[in-house]
Formats: sequence, C-alpha cells, structure tokens
Amino acid sequence: MSESSSRIPGFYKLSIQERRHLLRLRADLTEDDLLALESGGLDTVAADRVVENVVGIYALPLGLGLNFRVNGRDVLVPMAVEEPSVIAAASNAARMARQGGGFEADADDPIMTAQVELLGIADLPRARARISAATDELLALVNAALPRLTERGGGPRGLDVRTSYHPARVIVHLHIDCRDAMGANMVNTAAETVAERLAVLTGGRSGLRILTNLCDRRLVRVRTRVPAAALATVDLDGAAVRDGIVAASRFAEDDPYRAATHNKGIMNGVDAVVMATGNDWRGVEAGAHAFAATTGRYRPLAVWRVSEGGDLLGRLEMPMPVGTVGGSVKAHAGARLAQRILGPTVTSAGELAMIIGSAGLASNLAALRALCTDGIQRGHMALHGRWIGETGVERAAPARLAALGAKNPSGNGPGQGGLT
Repeated sequence: MSESSSRIPGFYKLSIQERRHLLRLRADLTEDDLLALESGGLDTVAADRVVENVVGIYALPLGLGLNFRVNGRDVLVPMAVEEPSVIAAASNAARMARQGGGFEADADDPIMTAQVELLGIADLPRARARISAATDELLALVNAALPRLTERGGGPRGLDVRTSYHPARVIVHLHIDCRDAMGANMVNTAAETVAERLAVLTGGRSGLRILTNLCDRRLVRVRTRVPAAALATVDLDGAAVRDGIVAASRFAEDDPYRAATHNKGIMNGVDAVVMATGNDWRGVEAGAHAFAATTGRYRPLAVWRVSEGGDLLGRLEMPMPVGTVGGSVKAHAGARLAQRILGPTVTSAGELAMIIGSAGLASNLAALRALCTDGIQRGHMALHGRWIGETGVERAAPARLAALGAKNPSGNGPGQGGLT
C-alpha cells in the first residue's frame, strides 16, 4: 500500500492521535495544519465576522472517507457529519467499488443561472424579441460588473427568455461561468446589474433578481462497476445482494416515497463533504431535490443495474454547485484544511464536484446493500451505541506512533464491521 493510497485497513481501531499522525503523512500536513482539527478551524473572533449575533461555536465531527478512487486517483475524503455510520458506510462501499476500478466521474462547466423577473408587461412577445435583440448589450453589462471573473476566464455565457401568463411576466435566465467559485454572489450581482435595463427594454418593472439553486447546467455524473462477489455477506452470495440492490433501485424509480429516502442516503455522503469543504449544503440540497422532480415526478438521483457480465453498475447525476475559492473556504481554517486533505490536484470546482458525487454514490450503495441484507439498523445502531454507551468498539492501545512513523504504514489488516 503506497503512502498516497486511500486504503488504510484498521484505521478505525487507531487512537485519534494515531489517525492524525497517519493523516499528516498521507496529506503532507504540518503540525500547525493539524491544529485546525482540535479547534474545528474556527474561533469566536472569526465566527463573529462570518455571521451575526455570535455567542459561540457549534462543532461537528470531522472524519475521513477511506478507500475512494476517483478517475484512477486515490483520495482521502473529509466528511463533517453528526450521524453515526455515514463515514463508515461510505468507506466500506468505496472499498467494494474500488474492486471494480473505483468511481469514474465528469462534471459540466461551472455554470450558474440568475433569474430576473419582469412584471407589468403589456406585450409579452414583443418583450421577448427586444430582450433577444439586446443579448450582446446585456452580456457586456455583466462582463463589466464582474471584471475579475472575466479575467479568470469566466463570465456570462448566454441568456434565455421565458414567459408566463398567470400573471403575465417575463423571466430572463442569465447563464454565468463562475470558474472555481460556487458563484452565488457573482450571479446575484449579475441579475441586479441588468434588471433595470431589462425593465426599460420591456416597458415593465423588475421583480425578483436572484440565482436559482436548480443549476441544471452544472451537473456532475458518477459511475461505478462493482463485482458481484464484492457485495457478498456471511449469509448471502454476491449475486443475491446485487439483485436486491437493483430491486431497491427500481422501487425508488417507481415510488416517490422510497425515492425521497433513497436520495436522503445519497445526501448523507454529499452533504458531509460539502460541509467539510466550507460549501453551501443548503443550496446543494435544494438543487438536488428540485432536479429530482424536473420530470414532474420525484425520482432517484442514482440508479443501479446489472451489467451483461453480472457486475453491479451504478450511476448518479445531480447538480453540484460547489467551489474551491471564496466564501467560507477563505474564512474557515477547517475548510482550508479539508482542501489540503483532498490533495494538491483537487483545485477546481469540477474536481471537487466529482469527489462529492462519488461520496454520494458510495453512500447510496452502502444504504441499499444494508437494506437488502441485514437491515439499516444493525450497523447504524452499533455505532450509535458508542455515543449513548450501550455498546463498545475495540480501541487500539495508545502510543504506537513510533511504529506508524514509516512513510508507508501497512495498517492493521482487513477492516471489520464495515468501518474501513
């Protein structure tokens, strides 16, 4: 196992100090970098600059998703979450997926969309025509309002015009490449920049001017192939588990009540990485669920099938508006540390989106496998019991740091209980 591998058997058995030592070696961190792990990356002075009426810091556990290989590269995945078993389950599913090569992913250009509502318009067709004719002028206004974005190769990429008759309104969609930022502030600035000019063009008045979180031009797609044998349990062979997962997927495709919980399992992994990296998990959630309903029926964001060769095939598609610059990423030391953990090659919003999508697909695989085998509660409650004192998990003895000092630690053998 190389020092850059995300496969660290027995990681859960180590003490926190031992885990941090391994992390420092794997992610090439300094001791100063690790200080953010103790404080959460934020103190009250910094927090008071971020939000209003600050009285303290609310902390979440930060753990590592292990075993992930995305587009041929191993990556340690920082995950901030309060729910027991999320990190363990995602790590276990990633271990199964890596037996088929891991996750393959791609992402759209980081296009966010601003909406400008126009009201009080007497002639809707004429208004549409006048806006379309002024497209170049309107995009030039946006470019002038966002010079730094334009310098980085981003900026407006076009606009669309929609109409509605109850009540009569025109809705203009401005599509803006935000580069490596999530882009909400830039997109809102663009909407406000053109609103009054649009009102003049249409003879109406401007209404709402804000981004849409249904960023369906900023999708991430993730695929994985899991050998059936990797899915086996003590009681069930791999083919039976595979078929159970596919049946559960089809249930979610047929039933919106099941699809809602199916997608919640995806968001367990997605939100945990979004939060760890200082991104807006509420915006990601809103976009995901809106995208799931764009056909007029709420549907699953990930589906599973059997390949001709008998492997389990999974694919996920969803919006992923995240950034590696700006916002909390700049203000929060914990978010900056999470980026360091992800590695020096994860610098673009698209690369981060692909890793987050992989964590979502892994979490979905873990949940469906549990549902069609032992049930969701067995592993979840065993870990939950560590907190409430009903059960325990074997801990490694402390003070093994000397043995772990080598750059290429071998770990403690194969994982148990779905923890590695």
